[in-house]
Amino acid sequence: MLVYVMLRKAILPAAGMGTRFLPVTKASPKEMIPIVDKPLIQYSVEECERCGIDEFIIITGKNKRAIEDHFDQFSELDEILKQKGLNNLIEEIHRHDESNFAYIRQSKPLGLGHAILCAKAFVKDEPFAVLLSDDIIDPDDTLLMEMIEIYKKFRSPVIALQEVPDDEVSKYGIINGETVMDFGANNIPKQLYKINGLVEKPKKEDAPSNLAVIGRYILTADIFDALESIKPGRGGEYQLTDALNLLLANRVVYGYLFKGSRYDAGDKFGFLKATIELSLKRPEFSKDLQMYIKSLAARL
Repeated sequence: MLVYVMLRKAILPAAGMGTRFLPVTKASPKEMIPIVDKPLIQYSVEECERCGIDEFIIITGKNKRAIEDHFDQFSELDEILKQKGLNNLIEEIHRHDESNFAYIRQSKPLGLGHAILCAKAFVKDEPFAVLLSDDIIDPDDTLLMEMIEIYKKFRSPVIALQEVPDDEVSKYGIINGETVMDFGANNIPKQLYKINGLVEKPKKEDAPSNLAVIGRYILTADIFDALESIKPGRGGEYQLTDALNLLLANRVVYGYLFKGSRYDAGDKFGFLKATIELSLKRPEFSKDLQMYIKSLAARL
C-alpha cells in the first residue's frame, strides 16, 4: 500500500553561469535579476509557498551570495523602514520568514542532474519539487498545485510539458508519450501523458513529438539512484533527462501538459515579455503602462 507523504520540499537550482545574460551576470546571479520589483528566484519561492511548500534547498555556485542575503533577515533595514513609516515594505520583505532555506554549493557546473543530486541528503526519502527560476509561470496560473494533485493521485513523478513549435524542439527535452486522460478546468483542456521516453534537444526531424519539458518537476527519492547511475553527457554534464529515462524502466512517469502562461526569462526577449506582462497585472502600473505602450506603438 502506498503511503502519501506531504510534499513540503523544493529544490531551486541556481548554480548556472547565466551566460545568456552577460555582462550583467558576470558578478551578479541571474536568479537575482528583477522582474518589476522581485528577483526571478522569488517568483519560484512564492509559487511553492502558495502550494504549502516551505522548505527550500537552493543549489548555488560562485558569485551567488546575493541569493542568500535576499532571503536573510536585515534588522538595520527594518529600522530604517520603520522610521520612515514604510510598514508595508517591512511586511513585504518578511513574507518568507516562515519558510526555511538551506544552501548547497555546486563546486562545478555539472548540469541539472548533478545539481539535484547535491540535495540528496536534504531530501532523504521524501517527494520534492524542482523549479527552474528562469521559467516564470504566471502567478495567476496553478500549474504546480495541479501537478501536486496528480502526484497525490498516482504517487508517481510528474513533469510539466508545453507544446512548442517544431522549429524549437532542439532547445528542449522532448517526450515520447501517450495520453492517459483528459482534464477540464475553467474550459481549458489539459492532458496527462504517460511518458515512454525523453530525448534531450533533438533535431527537428528526430523529435518524437513537440511536447517539451519545462522547468517544473515533482520527483520521488528514487531519482537519486538513477542520477548516481548515469554517466556525464554532452559538455560533461549530468542530464536529468538521462536519469528519468533510467527511472522509466522501474516506474511510471507522467507528463502534464500546461496550457497557461509561461515566460522563458532565461532568454532576453522572454525576459522582456515577462516584465511587460507581469507589470500589466500590477494595479499601480497597469493603466499608465497601457497608455505608454499605446503611445509608443503610435510612434513606431
